[in-house]
Amino acid sequence: MSIWQTKSWQEMLKNSNQIQNFFEFDWVFIEKRSIWLWQFWLFILWINEEILNEVFLTKLKKLCKDENCLFVQFETINYEDKWISIIPDFKVWYYKKFITPYTAIIDLNLGLDDILSLMKPKWRYNIKLAEKKWVVVHEVEKTKENVEIFYNLMLETTSRDNFNWNSLDYYISFLNGVKESKLFISYYQDIAISSGIFTYVWNVAIYYYWASTSDVNYRNLMAPYLLQWTAICKWKELNCEIYDFLWVASPWDKKSSLQWVTDFKSKFTSNIIKVSESYIFINNKFKYNLLQILRKIKR
Repeated sequence: MSIWQTKSWQEMLKNSNQIQNFFEFDWVFIEKRSIWLWQFWLFILWINEEILNEVFLTKLKKLCKDENCLFVQFETINYEDKWISIIPDFKVWYYKKFITPYTAIIDLNLGLDDILSLMKPKWRYNIKLAEKKWVVVHEVEKTKENVEIFYNLMLETTSRDNFNWNSLDYYISFLNGVKESKLFISYYQDIAISSGIFTYVWNVAIYYYWASTSDVNYRNLMAPYLLQWTAICKWKELNCEIYDFLWVASPWDKKSSLQWVTDFKSKFTSNIIKVSESYIFINNKFKYNLLQILRKIKR
């Protein structure tokens, strides 16, 4: 099970107008998403491969046709390196990739000392330095005030590191709509200097969003490192088995825009694995091919 296969996640997407609707059968949630000109597609994010039997796939294709969707895409989830390669009527491809195929994970079944020992020495030092400098990290209530603290730090982060962000309303909807989420903020002398949003379902915790100050007076306090360590300890306390850093570059893609993020995450753990594959079933080939042509022209 994954965070994306929870009802609260689907309701959050619908309430924030990111999807048109969602369906559920065989304990799987299927999103109906808009493309353009009243054209739609179906999407399943991170489905366990064990459910991909003939009965389920037949239902999925039927739903695609009944809803008059151009295609249906799903992305699998697998932390155990067991892969399927052929699914009848589906091909390995995607219209839009939501999750990178690779991620970095920490095995939370290990003891805390063992988890620390597998980090790069500099990262262990940074955690201790933040503690020594009297940085403190708290899990905080998901109030509008606290979400605004995260959001303001996010604005600093995006202007510094040049990547996209979402609206304040989105983060409020995310945290209050997805019950399996937590908000952490690190402070120095009551000043918020870094923050993170995390999710957890069953035995998997995910590092979803992060933000930190650009103020040079606080950058050397290494707050993001202590924030990560505090979250890791929290997930062990909640009996999670996997801590997923999410979104890292493929090992051979040295030009990826995620390379600097990957460098940060991979120093907490060298365990980078492929967890996702995308499959697509095209219901209307003419319209789908037309869509692809229009996308190329737009680029």
